[in-house]
Amino acid sequence: MADLYLLYESASGYALMQKLDFEEIGAEEDQVQEAIADAKRFSKVCKFRAFLPFATAEDALEEVNAVCEGRATEKLMSFLEMNLPKAKSVAKAKYQLGVADPELGRSLAEQFPAATNDIIREMLRGVRAHFSVLVKDLTLVDLDKARLGLAHSYSRTKMQLDPNRQDKPIINAIALLDGLDKNINTFAMRVKEWYAWHFPELTKIVTDNEVYCRTLCHIGIRDSFDVDGGLEGLAEVCGSEEIAEAVVKALNMSMGQDIAEIDWSNIERWAKQVLALSEMRTALSEYLTKKLDVVAPNLKTLIGERVAARLISHAGSLTNLAKFPSSTVQILGAEKALFRALKTKGNTPKYGLIFHCGFIGRAQQKNKGRISRYVANKCSLASRIDCFSDAGSNIFGDKMKDQVEERLRYLTEGVKPRKNLDVMQEAIAELAGQNPKKEKKSKKAKAEPEEEDAAPAKRPRENDAEEEEAPKKKKKKEKKEKAEAVEA
Repeated sequence: MADLYLLYESASGYALMQKLDFEEIGAEEDQVQEAIADAKRFSKVCKFRAFLPFATAEDALEEVNAVCEGRATEKLMSFLEMNLPKAKSVAKAKYQLGVADPELGRSLAEQFPAATNDIIREMLRGVRAHFSVLVKDLTLVDLDKARLGLAHSYSRTKMQLDPNRQDKPIINAIALLDGLDKNINTFAMRVKEWYAWHFPELTKIVTDNEVYCRTLCHIGIRDSFDVDGGLEGLAEVCGSEEIAEAVVKALNMSMGQDIAEIDWSNIERWAKQVLALSEMRTALSEYLTKKLDVVAPNLKTLIGERVAARLISHAGSLTNLAKFPSSTVQILGAEKALFRALKTKGNTPKYGLIFHCGFIGRAQQKNKGRISRYVANKCSLASRIDCFSDAGSNIFGDKMKDQVEERLRYLTEGVKPRKNLDVMQEAIAELAGQNPKKEKKSKKAKAEPEEEDAAPAKRPRENDAEEEEAPKKKKKKEKKEKAEAVEA
């Protein structure tokens, strides 16, 4: 039976172990489990052969990244070549190299007989558990420090290289906006019910929640409001003089009951809380708009920032959304209705989150399915342009929005829309017109190597003439030799 060597990748370095008694213990997994549980018995089963420590933290991070990607570095290959038995070829090797990761095993299989199975994994688990016992120069404190430092650096690298790191703020922002809308509506409803006992007519005159709370704070208790002095301020709060006059008129003939000072203090506090949440929602909406201008400008221009953010949030990231086909984008957000229709064999939904973009609501009932398919198609294209394009511009989003408008006009009035090829060519031309400096630089860069290639071609004129004369002389000599041979 061939010897079995185990490659263990620790945070401190590479370790090479040799498994002893391979025929007896390797036959059954239960015996392996018993051997792993006891450190003394496992040290008799598995023997330490070699250890290659990592010189620095950067070196350890580089090696661990390569192992995670399934690549064998030069350091690892040289370490194995020095410590494994020599063999003429992989097929003639009288040993096996046990590896935990199958991808790493495939990259090592070109030079070493790598293998991966359940017994090897269990043995490597035992090596991990008793590593400090097998390698005498290392202590548990050193191993813990190495693991902690490598874990922090590896996680930090993964976060920095995350392609979806720009999508996470958008997902969090739209989730916060939805929560704020819900809280604002709930608090405003309670404030209206509470203040309606004192001034019930105000609810019908002022319908907007934010304006209602401002008006409430401006009026205060009904009997203490100065009608003559506070009319101008009330008009500014309500937004128009007509509404202010209606509020004053209702104030003089209101049928509400009186409230105590403690009740008014609580009503005022919750009304100010609604106003603070409204300001927070406005600031968050502006942040979301600016963020989408950077991450997904075309998708945001096409369907608006709220719907674009909800699509990205529902898909998980802009990359996932770009990978979805247009049929999936069309019903994104209507999964329950889709599976219910498939279960009951009914009509499947025609649209999901894209219904809120406005185009579908403007279409006729018979054309809603067509417009939803068309909008989903354009959303899929816009998300792919935003995800995989280097140039950040909303030109394609504007052109696609015009195309949707033309399609709506075609379905209602019969006006034939432009071809998609012509529209995309216009967008590409406009995008090229925005960056003329880059094109000029690239043209100059292309012209310089062409001139360098052409220059040496003009110089060796004399050498070319000599090379052309040489074969002519050879042909004349061959003719003379053939003539002399004929005469002889």
